[in-house]
Amino acid sequence: MATEMKPIRTEADYDAALEEVAALWGAASGTPKGDRLDVLATLVDA
Repeated sequence: MATEMKPIRTEADYDAALEEVAALWGAASGTPKGDRLDVLATLVDA
């Protein structure tokens, strides 16, 4: 899992974010992984 959060600016950034969302899918809400999933999903949606 990447540690740095950054804007999604390119297709490669978008693809990497989707891969990480898939890896984090199902993480419990309120945990560090769940929080990261929430942020990534928001970025991908935007």
